[in-house]
Order: sequence, then C-alpha cells, then structure tokens
Amino acid sequence: MTGSGQLRSGKGSRDENFPVASWLIKRPHRPAILAFYEFVRVADDIADHASLAPAEKLARLDRLERSLLGEGNDEPEGVRLAAVLKERSLTPRHAQDLLNAFRLDVTKLRYANWDELIAYCALSAMPVGRFVLDVHGESRVTWTANDALCAALQIINHLQDCGADYRNLNRVYIPLDMLGETGVEALGESQASPALRECLRALAARTTALLQQAQGFDQSVADTGLALEVAAIQALAQRLLAILHQRDPLSEQVHLGKSQALATAAGGAARSLLHRLLGGSARARRYQTP
Repeated sequence: MTGSGQLRSGKGSRDENFPVASWLIKRPHRPAILAFYEFVRVADDIADHASLAPAEKLARLDRLERSLLGEGNDEPEGVRLAAVLKERSLTPRHAQDLLNAFRLDVTKLRYANWDELIAYCALSAMPVGRFVLDVHGESRVTWTANDALCAALQIINHLQDCGADYRNLNRVYIPLDMLGETGVEALGESQASPALRECLRALAARTTALLQQAQGFDQSVADTGLALEVAAIQALAQRLLAILHQRDPLSEQVHLGKSQALATAAGGAARSLLHRLLGGSARARRYQTP
C-alpha cells in the first residue's frame, strides 16, 4: 500500500472556504495548525477518493491513525502531526474524532434528521476549532461557541455542495426528514424545485440560528490574532448564509470570489478589533475560567 499522500486531490489550505492559519495567527502557532490541516486533508481525500473501495479507504484511515499514535511510520502526515502533538503536549483526540468522521463518510451516506447531522458535525467540524484553541492555550469555556460556529461552517459547506455531494459521492447531508417527499433524487437535478428550495432555505435558517449561538466568540478569545481570525470566519459565514437564503445551490453561484471573501473577512476582523479596543474583550473575559 503506497503512502496516502499520493492520493491527494490537489486541494490545499489556500483553497478552503475559510481561512487556515492566516497571517493573523502568530507565526509560532502556524506550523502546528498546518500540520493538523495536512493530516486532515489527506484523510478527507481518502474518504472522497473516486476509485478506492470502501475497505481500502477504511484501512488507510486506520493506518493514518496508527501513524498518529506512534504505532507506524508509513504515513508522513501522521508522523509529522504526532511530533507536533508531543512537542506541545496536545491530545490526538481531535484528529481521531476527524478520522471517525471520515469513516462515517465511507459508511454512512444519509442523515435522518438534524440531531444526526449535528452528531456528525461534532466529529467532522467541532474538533478543528477545538484544536486551534488548544494550540493557543485558550480556555475550554470557548468550546461552546466554537462548536456552534464550526457546525455552522460545516453545514454551509453541505448546502453549497449538496448537488455535487449527491451526484459524485452519493452522499446526502441534508436531513431526510427535512427533504420529506421531495426525495434525495431532487439533488441530482440541474435546478432545485420549489419544494427543495424551501427545504434548503429551512436548513439555512437553522444554520443561521447556530451562528447566532456563536455570537461573541471572537471577544471571548484571549489571543488577539486568533480572535480576529474567528471574527473574519464569522463574517464569511454570515455572508454565505445570506447568499444561500436567496440562491439555488444547484444552479447558481453560492461561493464567494477571492476579492469578495477578502473584503468580507477584513470587515469582520476590523469590527472585532474595534470592539476589543473599546473594551469588549474585557467584558467577555469575565465569563472565562482562570
């Protein structure tokens, strides 16, 4: 079995919808975040690979986990991340949770309801933010807001890619009880039907409520650079949800161009910085534990 890095899709950290270890993050923290990203990217590409059989996907994910835990050295991304975790005394749990999410991507193609979708997000999205917070030594009090934001980001991606996920991977993350009589086959059409549009807007509305639960997250983060990155991500999520409320992801553009994304992120970061300068962060930190 060749190294799984050879199966990479070509997608990198600069191709993601949301910032990964941007210049806002202090330089000493970036290598750890990027090592985590590279490990996760390889695992994601394994789960999405078009020609690998499910059994081989699962075997490769198991091999990645062994390399993460120091039980093998044939997956460089796992070995690299293991070294970072040891150096910083960080847990492998977040990376293991993501591996479990990718195992679900191989074995579970449908989600019955909102609760099942959120349970998936607890493995596929929330650990990413938790890892970044741990790298920065932030209080775990921030995890509640992190989890809401990360789940929202994940569902935004599901909404954006709902057609491609169904056509290319036979995966449906839209809860089946929300689809109702519309059926999953509607996701394969070139344009969403009125019933499907209503379903997708309803899911976007529930995701907006998640994003509202994450309000103030940036102000509860002690590290200013990380706080500004969080604010930038929140601003991008708000903009994308506004688009998803109005556009059909099967037939219309629901991603931001680079200039749009940069302007939106910069605006969010600037507003957060102003709030901190005016003392908002001090008020928010009263809710943190020592």
